[in-house]
Amino acid sequence: MPAIQALAAAYPAAELTLLGTPLHHALLDGRASPIDHVEVLPIAPGIRDAPSGGADADAESAEAFLERMRGRRFDLAVQVHGGGRNSNPFLLGLGSRHTVGTRTPDAVELERSMPYLYYQHEVLRALEVVGLAGAAPVVLEPRVLTTQSERAAAAARVPAGPTGRVVIHPGATDPRRRWPAHRFAEVAAALVETGARVAVIGDATDVETADAIVAGVRERGADASLVSNLAGALPLGVTAGLLAIADVVVANDSGPRHLAVAVGAPTVGIFWMGNALNAAPFGRERHRIHLSWTTRCLVCGVDVTQVGWTAERCEHDDSFVDEVDTAAVLADVADLRARSLLPRDR
Repeated sequence: MPAIQALAAAYPAAELTLLGTPLHHALLDGRASPIDHVEVLPIAPGIRDAPSGGADADAESAEAFLERMRGRRFDLAVQVHGGGRNSNPFLLGLGSRHTVGTRTPDAVELERSMPYLYYQHEVLRALEVVGLAGAAPVVLEPRVLTTQSERAAAAARVPAGPTGRVVIHPGATDPRRRWPAHRFAEVAAALVETGARVAVIGDATDVETADAIVAGVRERGADASLVSNLAGALPLGVTAGLLAIADVVVANDSGPRHLAVAVGAPTVGIFWMGNALNAAPFGRERHRIHLSWTTRCLVCGVDVTQVGWTAERCEHDDSFVDEVDTAAVLADVADLRARSLLPRDR
């Protein structure tokens, strides 16, 4: 989003189209932002993965998408998708007059490109890329505006407790980024003891973990009726609205944690150190991070700092962040809740 805002400021008369996923379309299409259109990318190797149980990559569909996009006669195409082995040829297939992006040494050249080195904050990477097209930074933190109806729908699903509401997201695409369910249960139990209502959110893959968190709250003798298990139950817009009205969001490094920052929620994030380099929030007035300094797989001992395109991932999924201390997380949650009366954009 900061890169898109930079492009909008540099080229105020331009129409901006985001090529993304169905989630991008669901969240951003028609929402107030510099983005004029959201186009869903075709399923293609290294471009967009097939959904579980969905259709596989189809070369004809990908070519039809590119042909349709060529009809748009783009002036500039921007690649912030990764190293470029797959995405740069795809980008060139759009037929844009100019191209900028990132590339590894074995990727196809664009008109202007910069090296793709895994350890760089993704916001700053994208800003550096659009800088190749003359777009200077306008903001650093991503911003997504929610609507009154989204916030009202969220408040109806999760009424505030006597001392407010806290949202927990226990999921992450990579299981090694997930703080164990019993840790989140400890946090939730401590919060409901203070009178806070806790909402556990996520998609369908997080339902089992969310169930374990609610059960853990009950096992600790806390009032589980103050915990709303909403994993797999909320539309994306209502999820954004719930994050916007939360006093604090506690989450692993995940898409919902990014969205929480973007809608203005204070956050406490649990990070493996490598992910923090790439994705942690910049500020500390509203955002706190808790780091695991794990450098080797807990099972096979392989160096896990060699990631991205430089090394194969080992087969083990043991959590990198189990060592993050529950008491330290709760201390930051308490501090941010005390600051939650500060005004924020929503």
